[in-house]
Amino acid sequence: MTRLPGAPWRERPGLRRVVAALAADGGAVKVVGGAVRDTLLGLDVTDVDLATPLVPEEVTRRLEAAGIKVIPTGIAHGTVTAIASGDHHEITTLRRDVATDGRRATVAFAEEWRDDAARRDFTINALYADPDTGEVDDWFGGLADLAVGRVAFIGDPATRIAEDHLRILRFYRFAARFGRGDLDPESHAAVVAARQSLKSLSRERIADELTKLLALPDPRAIVAQMHGDGIFAVLLPELDTGFAATLDRLLANEAAAGIAPAPLRRLAALLPADAAIAEQVASRLRLSTRQRKHLAALGGHRHDVVRPARQLAHAIGIDAARDVHLLAGDPAALAALADWQVPALPLKGGDIVARGIAAGPEVARILKAVEAAWVAEDFPGPARVVELVDQKIGRVSD
Repeated sequence: MTRLPGAPWRERPGLRRVVAALAADGGAVKVVGGAVRDTLLGLDVTDVDLATPLVPEEVTRRLEAAGIKVIPTGIAHGTVTAIASGDHHEITTLRRDVATDGRRATVAFAEEWRDDAARRDFTINALYADPDTGEVDDWFGGLADLAVGRVAFIGDPATRIAEDHLRILRFYRFAARFGRGDLDPESHAAVVAARQSLKSLSRERIADELTKLLALPDPRAIVAQMHGDGIFAVLLPELDTGFAATLDRLLANEAAAGIAPAPLRRLAALLPADAAIAEQVASRLRLSTRQRKHLAALGGHRHDVVRPARQLAHAIGIDAARDVHLLAGDPAALAALADWQVPALPLKGGDIVARGIAAGPEVARILKAVEAAWVAEDFPGPARVVELVDQKIGRVSD
């Protein structure tokens, strides 16, 4: 019998309070999914999700009676969030699928743990553990798959994918994160065969899964696999033909500069150096306005690495300038941006009018000329700006 090793999360006061409330008087509760998987792999655990045969109303009654705050985060699907001793835990009543359409499922509450496990995606995610003894329940060979680094669907892969088409992308992400060696042949064949069904998913779900995949420490092998499998032909037809070399350079520069992965920066590496295409992709993926502008800046300024980093930052912002140099430049250039903020030009149009220039287009031209010189000289202080104004006004007078 496999048991969880000791782990700090197992002793958290909040979890112990929740477990005590749900396990009392014939109740039952188990830790499920990622916390079990990651603890067995020796990885850090942040979220600890729980499953119970108790219906949500009974879960809520028991927790509130124990002085634990309950939020009905997904009550229609049997999920509530408990806040105890500062910790948040999602608690979901055991479920079984009644009907699915590839995007969402109609579920009914279940009484058997195995029924709940059977509706999950991969064997390594269908592991349940007793929060007290650590004893692990495994109905579908998840422990064996975890031991050899195999990511495989539970039961028939085509059926699992038909239940939720997002599982195609999840297969690649989990394979990149937990897989070792060749992909599971049956699962791999099924995701390739079903790739056109990705078109039925909401753009937000695709964007969320794609950014999680690109945030992995090194997604290059799985991105190449997805390209070879025709996934990007459906998902990201704008994929640049030279994406592999750009991604290689980006990861090398990130490592050299000691900068953490950023999904949007990695997405930019997959696209041509074209602001309009970046805008098109960002719009289709329903990215936020801030993300859309950032992606467009990286697309439109990829070839601007010959400009000094601070000058580029003045034009498109520090974050975008940093990412442009990581994508296509020299990471040593980023030293110029460390502990630096883009300054504001210490000059207003009224300052020029006060020096005898009539208000109008001439003031705007002088202001623009002074700013260009100020940027070219690496943003000198007010005294130098005064000299620049005098120069420009002198030329106007001449």
